[in-house]
Amino acid sequence: MGCVFGRELATWFLGIYLVTQNKAGISCLTLHRQLGISYNAALRMKHKLMQVMMERDNSWQLSGFVQIDDAYWGGERHGGRRGRGSENKAPFVAAVQTDADNHPIYMKFNAVDNFRRKTIQEWAEHALKKGVRAVSDGLSCFRGIEDAGCQHTAIITGGGHASMENELFTWVNTMLGNVKTAITGTYHKLDPKHLGRYLSEFNYRFNRRFDMPSMISRLGRAAVNTAPMPDRLLKLPDVQWKPG
Repeated sequence: MGCVFGRELATWFLGIYLVTQNKAGISCLTLHRQLGISYNAALRMKHKLMQVMMERDNSWQLSGFVQIDDAYWGGERHGGRRGRGSENKAPFVAAVQTDADNHPIYMKFNAVDNFRRKTIQEWAEHALKKGVRAVSDGLSCFRGIEDAGCQHTAIITGGGHASMENELFTWVNTMLGNVKTAITGTYHKLDPKHLGRYLSEFNYRFNRRFDMPSMISRLGRAAVNTAPMPDRLLKLPDVQWKPG
């Protein structure tokens, strides 16, 4: 009995190592192959660890100067609505905290239900400390940041290369590109209802990137202090902020 438990524990620690040390993420299929466990067991492990990452990073807030942008995951369905109204696009907020030298310090990429002012206010109340100096594009929903008690500057960029070249959005644009490229290259299919967990995986690694070895023990400690996540809860959508 002890040997079986020991093997299971060793498998979990190896799984934690693989999830935390792969910069571009690791798919459930790769976990299944490298750990020698069933695909369904690898799927449960992956989602449980991502849930821990999500809950851990949701417990603290960005401060100082923060670059913010709206983003979507997914493409347009044939015959469906186009642009932001597409039924196949999952919205998320991208936020990057920078220091006085405009270097990126922390990031929060969080799935949201929509881009409405009330939703963004609720997101900001959870994700940003009071008094944060936030900069975003001119999307009207970002006025919710002000409603949450933060300083907010909206800059009309017009989209396209103009927004990409604006140094006030350098790091949020860079991180968006990196994360989308990594997700596309690692996962064959990402269910939009679990986008929040997948984004949290990238948040967790980036925010602890200066001490990669300790990430293993830190995630292990966080896991034992996180409420159990049975299969029925793992299957539910994990959108973090919905309109009140």
